[in-house]
Amino acid sequence: MDTPQDIATPFWTVGDITVHRVDEVPLPPGTGSWLLPDATADVVARQDWLRPDFADQEGVLRIDSHSFAFETGGARVLVDTGIGNGKTRANPAWHDLRTDYLARLAAAGFPPDSVDLVILTHLHTDHVGWNTREVAGAWVPTFPHARYLTSRTEREFWAAYDMDEPRAQMFRDSVTPIEEAGLLDLVDVPAEGVEVAPGLRLLPTPGHTPGHIAVQLDSRDARALITGDCVHHPVQLAHPAIGSCVDIDPERSEATRRALLGGLADTGTLLLGTHFPPPTAGHVITHQDTYRLSPMPAA
Repeated sequence: MDTPQDIATPFWTVGDITVHRVDEVPLPPGTGSWLLPDATADVVARQDWLRPDFADQEGVLRIDSHSFAFETGGARVLVDTGIGNGKTRANPAWHDLRTDYLARLAAAGFPPDSVDLVILTHLHTDHVGWNTREVAGAWVPTFPHARYLTSRTEREFWAAYDMDEPRAQMFRDSVTPIEEAGLLDLVDVPAEGVEVAPGLRLLPTPGHTPGHIAVQLDSRDARALITGDCVHHPVQLAHPAIGSCVDIDPERSEATRRALLGGLADTGTLLLGTHFPPPTAGHVITHQDTYRLSPMPAA
């Protein structure tokens, strides 16, 4: 396994904030056609700008799992925690992973004990996995000194949801332990968003899940937005109607995505995609009658 000094950590600068991408794992080629079934090879092929970074020559989408880490206002922050290691999962691509995620987090300068805030855009399996790690046969918080934040709407929705066993297992190993440790804070997120640290605002972006949030960063005259799953892949910039097969409310998800992209277009805001493969980030620009991503490679 790589040691921290061997690992290059991609990053972007947003004013005085340095945003690091902490890689977990590229997802298998079949992920795109399962997750975004309307993003067919023909649809992808009509968007030349997607190749070669965001799709291959056959129109197969590239999709990653990673987190973002940064410091603002003295708070050391991690946004989403990926799939996690050693977890029992129904999806074979997520089952019993053994990645060097924690080494990559340390290489970015964020060893687990140093993290102050963990923001969970929503409570899906591939966004909460590293909330916990296994110690002596028990799942314990990976970030013991952090407050874990998610929206109140999100947690209350899942509390009333009739879960199947795989989802219930995910809550048992990745959500309940942080609740029992008293580390999970539920945040009310009004329409205008809520600031949870200087320059760090949570924005409501419902549809994929009822309490889904995006994360906005502001420093000096610069702004960035971390998508979570309100946008899974850059193909959705060209086709905002393309939704995920696991959207709870597809119509609301599309409306959220259209409003978000319309507000970001041509503003210079850096869009950081939670599942976008490298180069991962870029600016939303008007293209024909919708949008495309103008990539901003990491340093």
